[in-house]
Amino acid sequence: MSGIDLVDGNLVLREIQKLEGHTDRVWSLAWNPATGAGGLPPTLASCSGDKTARIWQQGPAGSWDCTAVLEDTHNRTVRSCAWSPCGKLLATGSFDATTAIWQQIGGDFECVATLEGHENEVKGVAWNSSGSLLATCSRDKSVWIWEMQPGNEFECVAVLQGHTQDVKMVQWHPHLDVLVSVSYDNSIRIWIEDGDLDDWSCVQTLGEASSGHSSTVWAVSFSSGGDRMVTCSDDLTMKIWDTSSNPSEVSGDGNRSWFHLCTLSGYHDRTVFAVNWSRDGIIASGAADDSICLFHETKDYLVDGQSYKLLLKKDKAHDMDVNSVQWNPEEPRILASASDDGSIKLWRLTQVP
Repeated sequence: MSGIDLVDGNLVLREIQKLEGHTDRVWSLAWNPATGAGGLPPTLASCSGDKTARIWQQGPAGSWDCTAVLEDTHNRTVRSCAWSPCGKLLATGSFDATTAIWQQIGGDFECVATLEGHENEVKGVAWNSSGSLLATCSRDKSVWIWEMQPGNEFECVAVLQGHTQDVKMVQWHPHLDVLVSVSYDNSIRIWIEDGDLDDWSCVQTLGEASSGHSSTVWAVSFSSGGDRMVTCSDDLTMKIWDTSSNPSEVSGDGNRSWFHLCTLSGYHDRTVFAVNWSRDGIIASGAADDSICLFHETKDYLVDGQSYKLLLKKDKAHDMDVNSVQWNPEEPRILASASDDGSIKLWRLTQVP
């Protein structure tokens, strides 16, 4: 990380700006991945219990403003949001059981598709790396995979049943069409498409028996290379997993499966709701203790060869629960966080001499 010493550096998380406008808790954040390309200024989407999503952009002077409010489409909490890889479409999942697809047309964001099928609250939405597939997950215990068709049409190509409780989040591997879902049933499930059957199946379940979590798993994030995954839970821990093998190529003895590397515990004393891995390898976590923690892998020699060290803990980062933390993909020292207090904060990781 240029200019920052992660080993001995005295690091601080400095608040750059507080973004206010939502009138209820802010659940989720998503950076537009296409910023910088084609002159699009840095852009952040947020969604809230106030039934709206908001688009925030950084102006020429550096300050952030809300440039659009996406409203009158969902009639309940908007729980999650995700940009397509090209940055042209925004998916929003809502407690009204629908997923909306938004596109900027002219100066305005318009809802160009509404995906229906879940029986109740949609908790998570995620695009695959090519933008051809969208996954949604719900309190109805199912995960749906939608294929994008020409003309903003979406076709459901698979309904994945396997979780026994509310599914909290879905996330695609950054390079492979491998989907991960995490749930109130304490488990992490890994799904792949069976090419012969043209159907999706669960190839691995990471539960307590595989050194997994002992309570609700809230969130999951991959390292940029895709060889590591971090999950966080109501059990107050974060867990690092080795995801370097391709689950689509599991051999007969199953030795290509993903496995637990280490557990980070003792850092948050209430539920860990959010986790996100930066391009530079820093893991951010946000929790119900209103704090944000940052971790980085150390090269200390251990028996298992893996060790993650606390870089810093920002106490009272928000006035209430921290629901989402997201590193800016273009500027990996910029972190956004969202909270039950209704605000979004932008932070810069800096080194103090």
